[in-house]
Amino acid sequence: MTRVQVKRWGGAAVAALTLTGAVVMAQGKAATPTVLVHKTPTCGCCGKWVSHLEAAGFKVEVQNHDEMTASRAQHKLPEATRSCHFALVGPYVVEGHVPAADVKKLLASKPAIKGIAVPGMPAGSPGMESPNPQKYDTLAFTADGKTSVFASH
Repeated sequence: MTRVQVKRWGGAAVAALTLTGAVVMAQGKAATPTVLVHKTPTCGCCGKWVSHLEAAGFKVEVQNHDEMTASRAQHKLPEATRSCHFALVGPYVVEGHVPAADVKKLLASKPAIKGIAVPGMPAGSPGMESPNPQKYDTLAFTADGKTSVFASH
């Protein structure tokens, strides 16, 4: 090969690798399921949590409900895990101000649980930013309502 042929081949290889990387990245994004958030239309902290998920790369759709009790009952969310909003992502339920990193961990590890939750509205959790954050746990919960610690923050 001449130098010109090597340079052309090198440029083509770089272009092919770049294109391959772009396709792999696009496939990775396509593989992440959309997060469907159920919230009330006036909740500001819920909107901040949606923004937190979007900033972490999630595609988010929002369904506003004037009243959340029926939606929670439909998805059989345990009382002990409840907060102000919940979301459906893949086969899981995500209740409350769960960090996006925990949602990503959930989707990557695929545990045999119903979902994860941050009960209540702890100061310092995503959407509940505070100058005085408190420690909190993200709980895993099963269909029969049993909970365990999924992550600590």
